[in-house]
Amino acid sequence: MKPLNPLKPFRRCLLKQVTVLSIAAMMAAAAPLRAQDADTQAAPAPRGKPELSVDALSVVRVRAQAAPNARSGQTLGRNREGTGVVIDSSGLVLTIGYLITEAEKVEINTADGKVYPAIVVGFDNATGLGLLKSLVPVPVKPIDMGLSSEAKERDMVLIVGFDGVAPAYVVSKRQFVGYWEYLLDEAIYTAPATVNWQGAALVSRDGKLLGIGSLAVGNAIAGNTAVPGNVFVPIDVLKPVIGDFIANGKSTSQPRPWLGITSQEVGGNLLVARVSPEGPADDAGLKAGDIIVGIAGDALKGQADFYTRLWKAGNAGVEITLDVLRGNRVENMKVKSIDRNSYFRAKATY
Repeated sequence: MKPLNPLKPFRRCLLKQVTVLSIAAMMAAAAPLRAQDADTQAAPAPRGKPELSVDALSVVRVRAQAAPNARSGQTLGRNREGTGVVIDSSGLVLTIGYLITEAEKVEINTADGKVYPAIVVGFDNATGLGLLKSLVPVPVKPIDMGLSSEAKERDMVLIVGFDGVAPAYVVSKRQFVGYWEYLLDEAIYTAPATVNWQGAALVSRDGKLLGIGSLAVGNAIAGNTAVPGNVFVPIDVLKPVIGDFIANGKSTSQPRPWLGITSQEVGGNLLVARVSPEGPADDAGLKAGDIIVGIAGDALKGQADFYTRLWKAGNAGVEITLDVLRGNRVENMKVKSIDRNSYFRAKATY
């Protein structure tokens, strides 16, 4: 099932003023859940009197405004809102990258309504994560990093958005393939689905950060397309690049080739749903409705196979020969890839 639009409006979270005893107590009180029952068994309601605010879980609201001529505005809109997670005492805030792509203005809001101006540190295309820095000290304690590799199916977790806390279960850890030239080897899937998940913190039973909210999906459990849930970028993918990210606004590894294609897998081939205007694929003449059946004469084995072979072909700038089905004939189309960051018009502020 096709993932929902990352910025599709949702109703306000009903758990805005949720109170919970403590992370450890709530997790201990939870009854075990079999992954296959997640579609029929709701997460247990939190109990207790002490309030655990989103600030106590290191979460803030992020509001961003993209530049007027932002290319990402066509799909993401100009005004964006989501969650950020404070990760150190200097004011670094981790979020999902699409919230701040081509942003010309960013602000952080704490739960008491106070506003703090922020700048974009950077955006990493490979992980999909974004990093901000508050220009004024934020009175929010940083969260400790966990090990997403240790999260297991059936583990109970908290999904912490800027307006509330929701209990959920890890129901799957598996590959996630995005339609926008994006791939995670092992994403974290949770259920039941929650709202305001853009940039939300996935928090373990011991209060540590396991992931950052990316999408809502309809197939949270592997092999079951009827279970809605959420996908999180595992925090472990950030650790190898966090130093470069802070120092340079991006990873210093060579950028991957990017074609500017939004696609949908159909029978192992790729149906082109959209071509980024003035991007490499557009310049080469690809159009919505084309079907990519191979690379340089070798047939595709699906969307993940396409991305893997594309990125192994070389660094950004390499020319890719696509086998494209149009009507009843296959055409060979040469596309000169680029670094995706060079496509964006607005300049990030570091």
